[in-house]
Amino acid sequence: MEIVFRLRHTIFMKNENQKSPWGPKEKEQWFKEQKIQRSYQDEVVSKILQLKDRYDVSTYGALSINPEKYPLFLIRSRNFNPAKKTVLITGGVHGYETSGVHGALLFISEHASQYEATYNFVCAPCLSPWGYETINRWNHQTIDPNRNFYPDSPAEECRLFLKAMEPYQIFAHFDLHETPDTDNTIFRPALEQRDAIVIPFSPIPDGFYTVGSTHKPELEFQKAVIESVRKVTHISPADDKGELLGTPIESEGIILYDMKKLFLCGGFSEAEFMTTTEVYPDSPTVTDEICNRAQVAAIVGGLNYILKRS
Repeated sequence: MEIVFRLRHTIFMKNENQKSPWGPKEKEQWFKEQKIQRSYQDEVVSKILQLKDRYDVSTYGALSINPEKYPLFLIRSRNFNPAKKTVLITGGVHGYETSGVHGALLFISEHASQYEATYNFVCAPCLSPWGYETINRWNHQTIDPNRNFYPDSPAEECRLFLKAMEPYQIFAHFDLHETPDTDNTIFRPALEQRDAIVIPFSPIPDGFYTVGSTHKPELEFQKAVIESVRKVTHISPADDKGELLGTPIESEGIILYDMKKLFLCGGFSEAEFMTTTEVYPDSPTVTDEICNRAQVAAIVGGLNYILKRS
């Protein structure tokens, strides 16, 4: 087998049993096989609209697949003050990462007001609403949004978000994710077929961890996030090589990626503080509520650290 590229320190090999990657026909067939499994309007939009009495709620576009069904929302501090630093919270970059969406909304609903004397908040709670409804990592064109945050991106979700972020100078960014078992049972096999590659199996870390940027790791900030989350749920242990997902840990529950090189959401800005959270929702020791609360604790821990350092 021939090595074709490397991502997240995982070696992807050419699959000699599959002659070529998917073309338009195969991608269309995949799209037709996807089913609506939950309601973005009922589960997400309804919660966003409940915040209109306290926050400025607006749309920054809609997905072209169904604009009426999939509007894209920003929640912004009322009386936004350019003199204050701006904190960005993003969720649902991958639509199937449920606690990212609901953790973002829970923080805005219950905790953001405690920090608004110091910071402006901008929250994009669900960047991929079609993915939310179909419980998918990809968008409807078989594109992973979280590898495509760059100008003229092929992912509509990324293009619309980046355009919406142009007016803002981001000081801190919390990008909320989770890694379910379907990463290995559904997504990995589909990715192998789409790209005609073989991806070695990698077990999903059981617990919470953060991914910082190699450009601005801010390890003490990452540690503050971990310590805050520890009060809610367990932290992912390193494997016997001292790694998580093939990446050496910097400290307990903390690894670093080159966010900009990989075109991840966490690398799109020049934020002084940035963390991508990861929760394992299929752990036998957690519930949906614990996962949501872990996301909230991550933001609270990070903000408290920044405030103390100021």
